[in-house]
This record gives sequence, C-alpha cells and structure tokens, in this order.
Amino acid sequence: MNDTQSLEKQKDTSEKSISSTDRKLLWKLFFRSLTVFAPFNYAKQGGSGFCYSVMPFIDKYYKDPEKKRQALVRNIVWYNATQNVGTFIMSLVASMEKEASTRDDFNVDSINAMKASLMGPFSGIGDTLFWGILRVIAAGIAMTFAAQGNFLAPFIFLLVYNVPSLWCRWYLTKLGFSVGSQYIEEMYASGLLNIFTKAASTLGLVMLGGMTSSLVTFKSKLVIQMGHGQSLGLQNMLDQIFKGIVPLGLTLLCFWLLSKKKINFSLLILAVIVVSIALSFFGIA
Repeated sequence: MNDTQSLEKQKDTSEKSISSTDRKLLWKLFFRSLTVFAPFNYAKQGGSGFCYSVMPFIDKYYKDPEKKRQALVRNIVWYNATQNVGTFIMSLVASMEKEASTRDDFNVDSINAMKASLMGPFSGIGDTLFWGILRVIAAGIAMTFAAQGNFLAPFIFLLVYNVPSLWCRWYLTKLGFSVGSQYIEEMYASGLLNIFTKAASTLGLVMLGGMTSSLVTFKSKLVIQMGHGQSLGLQNMLDQIFKGIVPLGLTLLCFWLLSKKKINFSLLILAVIVVSIALSFFGIA
C-alpha cells in the first residue's frame, strides 16, 4: 500500500470515528464560521467571531464554569485567517478544547500556539486560491454574461465562487477535527506537543519582532545646537545608543500597559495619537 492509499484510509477511518454529537457540533461550527468577521475590530480582528464559532464545543464539554470562562477567554484573542479555509483551524482548536476539558494535565497553551502557527500558512494558501484565482475566474465568467445583458450574471458569479468555497469550508471542518482527534493524543503522549508549543511560541515572538521593526517607526527631527557651529541630531544620538530603541520601547510599554495595567485598548490608541500629534507639533518628530 502506497502513502496516498494509506493517507486515504486514515482519513476515512478518522471521519467515521466522529460521533453523531460531534458531527452536530461541527455543523454548528460550520454555520457560525460564516460570520467570523462580522464583529471585526482592530484589537482582535476575527477573534470574537472565532470564539463564537467554537463556542458550541466549549458549552458542550466544559462543565466547570471557571474552566469554561478560561476557554472562552483563550479563544477570543487575535485571529485572522482566510475564512474559506479557516474552518480547519477552528475545528482543530475545537478538538483540542474537547481534549483539554477531559484532561487536567493538558497543556492549554498549545491551543493558541497551534492556532497562531497555522494562521499564516493557511492565509497564504486561502488568499491565493480564493481571492487571487477563484474570484477572478468567477468574475470573468459572470462578466461574459453581463456584457450580453444577461440578468443571471451576478447569480453566476455567486454560484461559481461560493459553491467551491462552501464545499472547502465543510471538508476542512471535518478534516481539522479528525486530524485533531487522531493525532493530538499521540503528540501529547510522545512529548511532541510541548516541543511544538515552544517552537510555535518562538516563531510568534520572531514574527512580532519583525512586525515591530517594520511597522512601528520613529524619526526625530530635533537638532540641538551645541554652540560654535556644532549641532547634535537627536535621532543620530538615539541610533548610536540602540537603533530602533524608541519603537521597541513604545511597543513594550503598550504591551505592559495592556497586560499588567489592563489599560483599555481604545484609550491606549487615543493616547498614542495624542502624543504623536504633540511630538509633531513641537517639531520633535
């Protein structure tokens, strides 16, 4: 038996192992996933919609109110993945939450680590296939009918785009849950889950560092006159101490205020805007 046949056999076996209760919960997850970005916000993007999607599993399997609260908080964090393929991540997280509800020694940190490590790759695939290819093909077919004055053109676009999209959503919903149910126990027993959690966390920190250096910028225009025709640029002085020290310091300060002082996110954004305007007004930056 070759690798492809073995994989197909494992997939068929795992899908058959999904109980009727879990299958009903997966249908709820599938329909709820259609609204994943309905409550979009800049703080957590699709985090609220993600939590709403996996909530049927949390409500079903967590009996302790405190553990249920922790699971809800855990799943309402920042989330952004192409919604056409994001159901794989949702159902995988649902299977991990189910496992965590029955095992006190389950490493719950691995849930968000797993989710964070999959968002980037799945978004790359999903954006390319659905936004870059399928949407263009659907629009091209529909415009052909529209140019002829056919009123069915918008419906053709919706059918050509949404039928493959919905099929992919449901297929990945089942696949994600099956993969989770089948392999999480093996990974946990072998210790690979803890290794993966640490690796995913490290990758997340590296990505955060890269985003900080490229997206958070500060360049001072202030020049201090030293006399005798000598001047000292504040930006040059800061770069000699540590290049990017202000963006890094600002990022760490915001993180500290959010995590330790529980400062409201909107209030923090407003404060950063006010400080930025003030620095610009006084010619400092």
